[in-house]
Amino acid sequence: MTLREINISHVRCLDEVRLQLAAGLTLICGGNGSGKTTILEAVFLLGRGRSFRTRNNVRLITHGQSHLRITGQVDGPLGGPVTMGIQVDAHGTSARIAGHEAGSLAELSQAFAVQVIEPGVHRLIEEAGHRRRRWLDWAVFHVEPRFIDIWLQYSRGLKQRNAALKLAGSDPGVWDAELARLGEAMTQCRQNLVERLEPYWRETVTTLCGLDIDLRYQRGWAQGYTLAEALAVARPRDVARQVTQVGPHRADVALHVRGRPARDVLSRGQQKLVAAAMTVAQLKLLQEAAELKLTLLLDDPAAELDAPHLERFVAQVASLRCQLVVTSLHAESRLFGAPDRAFRVEEGRVHPL
Repeated sequence: MTLREINISHVRCLDEVRLQLAAGLTLICGGNGSGKTTILEAVFLLGRGRSFRTRNNVRLITHGQSHLRITGQVDGPLGGPVTMGIQVDAHGTSARIAGHEAGSLAELSQAFAVQVIEPGVHRLIEEAGHRRRRWLDWAVFHVEPRFIDIWLQYSRGLKQRNAALKLAGSDPGVWDAELARLGEAMTQCRQNLVERLEPYWRETVTTLCGLDIDLRYQRGWAQGYTLAEALAVARPRDVARQVTQVGPHRADVALHVRGRPARDVLSRGQQKLVAAAMTVAQLKLLQEAAELKLTLLLDDPAAELDAPHLERFVAQVASLRCQLVVTSLHAESRLFGAPDRAFRVEEGRVHPL
């Protein structure tokens, strides 16, 4: 799944950019506002169908343009190149993989496994559960082959039930049995992943942060009930609020320090380290469990880390043996050794070094 080449058109300040990336380490340097983070954003968009900086893909389109387009070549399962691409316009986001239209954007993750650690990574700890669900589900997609179909079917069923809750005279209960079946299956897949993650998590968070932090999956409905029972109990409240309030779409990955929520205890710097530990532990698991060739994007990794913590972070990342794309203000950066390829970005233009 190594990304060999990427072509970027009309993404933020980047008009037309083409880069051939190294299988090992690629360094992208440039001043603030030059566009180096936008390159990472485009790589992430190719593999995820969304940005790590905004939830609205249309905002990424260069001012005055009608669309953006990103294409790339990744190593396929048999070693040959596979072409994939994504386009965003006013009508939405579409993707193609190996010449065929993707049935969902989730298929991009199966073709190209990419993760990011960037300055806003602390939001994984600080903000609501949707970020942690997304973090978890991306890993489950790669470990549990059936999960993507279950997830898509559950999402469609949930939309139907929510629509019925808003429609006078409609019976939302007709969707409960199927939603419960799919939701229980989703939950089992997620719980399996969290259990397998535990040893990687303990080792990584202890090494990076020196903290004892519990990471547990909360399934999204009360203990002691099946999902079918929880949906039935919640139905009057759901009807009043016109939305389904129990189920795996309300699940979370809870982090606690000595019984207290991590977001209430940790400093901003500690939150960044813990979030980085979540990502590194996740990648360690995927490398061993799914034997994936992963791509990790690091946006200015030296920012806001003191020397001891930076040294530990670099050692943890180096142990992953994955494709790295790293940004830095300085062309001479050697945090991860000498780069196999390097580029300088200046005012949206990219020059090889």
